[in-house]
Amino acid sequence: MIDDLTRIAALQILRYLLDHPAAADTVEGVHFVWIGTHAAAISPDVTQAALELLFEQGLVACVPIGSRLLWRARRDSGALG
Repeated sequence: MIDDLTRIAALQILRYLLDHPAAADTVEGVHFVWIGTHAAAISPDVTQAALELLFEQGLVACVPIGSRLLWRARRDSGALG
């Protein structure tokens, strides 16, 4: 079951990606920059869960860069624009 905080975080992530379609960042960057002012109300674990939900829905991709994972909009789906 998906809780309300995860849904809120997922919506914030999608809004950010609609405004910044080329954005890519780590979970920490997504949490503090993409979610922004709402980040103080949720934990980074909620951000991670929101990213995983969006990944399962085919809306975001997770790309390994060195030892880090970057999250970005899926470029092959056309789902965000």
